[in-house]
Amino acid sequence: MTDAPSPTPAPTPARPLPEDYPLRHLLAGEVHARPFQQLAAPVRASHLALISGERPAAEDRARLADLCRLCAVEPPEPDALFFVDDFATESGGFRLRWERHTEFSTYTFYRFDPLPDNGERAPFAETALDLVPPGWLAGLPGEMISAVHLVLEGPGRTNQSALRVFPGGRAAGSLVGGGGGSVWTDFQLGPDGFTRILMSSKTMTPGQAGRLMQRMMEIETYRMLSLIALPLAKDLLPRIACLEAGVAEVITRLADSDRRGSRDTEADRALLARLTGLAAEAEEMASQVGFRFAASEAYHRIVTRRIEDLRETRIPGLQTVAEFMNRRFAPAMHTCQSTAQRMEALSERLTRAGAMLRTRVDIALEEGNRDLLETMSRRVAVQIRLQQTVEGLSVVAISYYLMGLVAYALKGAEAAGLLPFKAEIGVFVGLPVVAGLVFVGVRRLRHAVTGKEDPIHAADSGLAESRAAERRGGKKG
Repeated sequence: MTDAPSPTPAPTPARPLPEDYPLRHLLAGEVHARPFQQLAAPVRASHLALISGERPAAEDRARLADLCRLCAVEPPEPDALFFVDDFATESGGFRLRWERHTEFSTYTFYRFDPLPDNGERAPFAETALDLVPPGWLAGLPGEMISAVHLVLEGPGRTNQSALRVFPGGRAAGSLVGGGGGSVWTDFQLGPDGFTRILMSSKTMTPGQAGRLMQRMMEIETYRMLSLIALPLAKDLLPRIACLEAGVAEVITRLADSDRRGSRDTEADRALLARLTGLAAEAEEMASQVGFRFAASEAYHRIVTRRIEDLRETRIPGLQTVAEFMNRRFAPAMHTCQSTAQRMEALSERLTRAGAMLRTRVDIALEEGNRDLLETMSRRVAVQIRLQQTVEGLSVVAISYYLMGLVAYALKGAEAAGLLPFKAEIGVFVGLPVVAGLVFVGVRRLRHAVTGKEDPIHAADSGLAESRAAERRGGKKG
């Protein structure tokens, strides 16, 4: 049985219906994709969770196919992410359930033969893994993050006998499923690297027992997965504190300069460069661990939900699973959450400080540009005045040369007897006319090149407008 039994297809409707969404059937079957097992005591299960990371699920399926060939079982489908089937070996029969998740894979092995005679004192003496072919487990792809041996017994297990199963007689336990069963575990790794969970069924149906076993294995698996972020959080705390101190120093220096009323553009640029370096380091740190903290928070929520689904009732003298987690597991998660919150707060402080520094630098640059524009405007006005002075001299020079030509012409005409008056009189009369014509011609030439507006007036107007714009910007700031 490689997958859950598919539901019987509905008969084709007599009346035509709209076209189906392409993924409709896939989405409808998602809630049935990984069904719980129907289990009745006695059951022994061994659960392994291996981190697969970015490796494709094809490696898991290939390893499953090796076991299927060895036991003459139909292998999983090429794109399967869930597989369950019964296997038979020389040591006995067992059931394997495989699930592929986002970053890890789980393998759960079940055996259903009766517990040995010493089951009351050592229910974990023989496990479901003892029936798996030797060497096959060692080839599973990934790194093991969680390993659990779980035993489901029938009624009759007392609290005292259950505690003797665990080292030192210390364990958390409770009535679960509304009193239909009991569970005990110490959440410690045994000598073989496995956590042990003992369960007793009183009135649970096979469906309830299967769901309860699955929830207990998921609690341990997701607990370990969520704790991956704890060492990272502890390593990051000194780095975060160092970055926070750097940001505080930059802000303090900014506040000091504001109180003194001094503005040093180079100092602000140096502070901005340092702040940019701090922001780059913070973003690098966040990019490296952001996914891990988000995944840890998601796994923590799953653990909390699975514990709620147990519907625990206290056994006198024992901690419940929820109490055990609140005392030891919750503080570790709070450390991860507070570290993630400090990283987020640090990023926000860096953003605000960077915006403030960039504003100061921009204002300083605008003030420098304003001073430069004023200097340029003054220089342009001086150059225009010099140009006008040269222009007046040019009128005199051009008039002088033109009058020389006119004088030569008048003297020649006088010598030829063509003038009824003397040449000097003609030069005297023609001087203002020539000078006026030259002046008008030069002025029209200048207007044709620069426009009709007075250049000096235009320069002064541009300077006034720049100052007005600066005042408006200051008011807005």
